[in-house]
Amino acid sequence: MIDLTQTIPLWDGAAPHAAQGREEEMPHLIPFIQPGSDSAVIVCPGGGYGFLADHEGAPIAELLNRAGISAFVLKYRVAPHQQPAPLSDGQRAIRHVRAHADQYGIDPSKIAVLGFSAGGHLTAMLGTAYDPGQPDHEDPVERASSRPDRIILCYPVITMGHYGHAGSRENLLGADASEALITAYSAEKQVKADAPPAFLWHTSEDGLVPAENSLRFALALAEHGIPYELHVFEKGSHGLGLADDMPAVRVWADLCLTWLKNQGW
Repeated sequence: MIDLTQTIPLWDGAAPHAAQGREEEMPHLIPFIQPGSDSAVIVCPGGGYGFLADHEGAPIAELLNRAGISAFVLKYRVAPHQQPAPLSDGQRAIRHVRAHADQYGIDPSKIAVLGFSAGGHLTAMLGTAYDPGQPDHEDPVERASSRPDRIILCYPVITMGHYGHAGSRENLLGADASEALITAYSAEKQVKADAPPAFLWHTSEDGLVPAENSLRFALALAEHGIPYELHVFEKGSHGLGLADDMPAVRVWADLCLTWLKNQGW
């Protein structure tokens, strides 16, 4: 049985793709299980792949709980860890929740991922780089699909090219990333025909991660016929989280919850 009062390590041993000298760092999930909920959202805080922002973690999970939805906050690896460690952590988190869906009381087809900023980039990548699992793997978790059923992108970093966030790119890909690697981690270039439906929001004043990131991803979804909902608010800087002190922007949470409810969450 899983102890829902404790953090949940994603691997029993050392995590794959560990940075040299940092093997002891273990990515994990913090559960926020809502009794009676049959759906879940995995929350990925932002922080430029250099740290994880507290205000984009537990407060979001608690908001989801108040809406009757279970949540998990993902503590994924950041610098000095580089690609593919964060993506590996995110994929493992989805597989874990799906593989243990019965213990969490969750429908395995109702697992969404929500991310802010660089966590939004991780979420977008999870929504484009997924696989059905390995049916014969000795680890039951690895048998589960890593595809999220829905994704929610909050002022996300999307591209690793023009309009991208230089700090996130360097932390994730390194200072001398090749063009091939930049393309591989530009989520707008990786959208597939079976990508999950998405909810996106941004502000047009965001000077750190321009709204073009969300716009480009929405266009890529549209080109593949993937349903999406996009909101771009006029005012507001980067990193607002719940935006409690900005009434015109904090409506994003109600809009998102309404979208989730309409999706069956």
